[in-house]
Amino acid sequence: MLTSITESIFCCLWGKTSSVVLPVQSSDGKPSDGFQFVEVKPGRVLRVRHILPERPAPTETQPEPGPNIHCKRKITVYRNGQLVIENLGDVLHSEILQCQNGDVEPCSTVEVELSDYTTAPSSPDPKTNPPLPVSDQQKPAPPPRRRRRRPKRRVLIDTERSISSCKGTHSDVALFFIHGVGGSLDIWGSQLDFFSRLGYEVIAPDLAGHGASTAPQIAAAYTFYALAEDLRAIFKRYARKRNILIGHSYGVSFCTFLAHEYPEQVHKVVMINGGGPTALEPSLCSIFQLPSCVLHCLSPCLAWSFLKAGFARQGAKEKQLLKEGNAFNVSPFVLRAMMSGQYWPEGDEVYHAELTVPILLVHGMYDKFVPIDEDQRMAEILLFAFLKVIEEGSHMVMMECPETVNTLLHEFFLWEPDISKKETTKKITADHNTADDTTAVQTLKINKPLNK
Repeated sequence: MLTSITESIFCCLWGKTSSVVLPVQSSDGKPSDGFQFVEVKPGRVLRVRHILPERPAPTETQPEPGPNIHCKRKITVYRNGQLVIENLGDVLHSEILQCQNGDVEPCSTVEVELSDYTTAPSSPDPKTNPPLPVSDQQKPAPPPRRRRRRPKRRVLIDTERSISSCKGTHSDVALFFIHGVGGSLDIWGSQLDFFSRLGYEVIAPDLAGHGASTAPQIAAAYTFYALAEDLRAIFKRYARKRNILIGHSYGVSFCTFLAHEYPEQVHKVVMINGGGPTALEPSLCSIFQLPSCVLHCLSPCLAWSFLKAGFARQGAKEKQLLKEGNAFNVSPFVLRAMMSGQYWPEGDEVYHAELTVPILLVHGMYDKFVPIDEDQRMAEILLFAFLKVIEEGSHMVMMECPETVNTLLHEFFLWEPDISKKETTKKITADHNTADDTTAVQTLKINKPLNK
């Protein structure tokens, strides 16, 4: 602690931070160890762990394409902030929470209303209106009529997506692991080893200023758009025909960005403790708005707070995991710039509702950074979303419960929808239309407030 205070005093005097993350040029950087240094821009070098497992000789049989799901969605935004989503194509049942083969519900309409508006009273005020006659009392009062609202924005999505299982033996599958603020690719150690042994090609980068990547001493290098362009370059370099994105915390926003930019190449997405579908905006009252020298002085307290809030238990095992994962071990300048650069106004509810890729939401029950209500709201907004809560986990659930997370992710990679009941439902609907020209349409309305 005394050393940190002394370094902070020198930091204030000289006007620069004393700890700067630089690329590591050691034996760990050998290609045989799976580490590479990729220059995404001149002077901007990211460390990437790329493991290409040895696969058996390719056979003549190619993996069969998965079932085609018709995704048709109409998203309407009204001027009062209300968001209405109508699913007009094939929709997976919301009961699929265990990544098992599930049904497809054809021709269903789901309306999700995210608004806390008030409705007019259903009965008149007895003080201002005289009592009605007996004959009029028998007639029920008509429901209040809502004023016809004018939509502010309307988005129509009409596409077909092939959803199939992704096995490690397929050479066209790649897994991308993206960490959040203060982390590094080392937090994915259990996942990288597990899936590489199963034959998957895995790619895990260090964000700028994290791990062994370079740390430019300019705040603009850590904005959302700058980091997103870095990951875009990494994705275009290592992408295969079918790619699965796995993000944690702040890394979930970059997975959403890539899935929105490359819908044909991104096959599935996993969001671990990512939060709700709201646009990013930095907090002006956060402790991370303090000067870098003050943050450097408070670094021991910040590390202790992260251990307290990021893990369900704070024992010797968790401290060792935090040390081995190289988590929350960034310079105060980088930490301050990262937290101040989280500005992404495009990533609102409509942006997330436009995604048509299957998404697995993983949430640690004891997470003190991200409430479970935010992941539940994300599951309501997304089209193909499955929420799984791990009771014994917290924010760093992939480090606390690696076996559970690895099994859950592997089941999701191998999952594909079962459309056998879809054909049966179509036949029953056709017979019903022959007898009666009316078709039953299911409607589900969920009312939740728009603001957190």
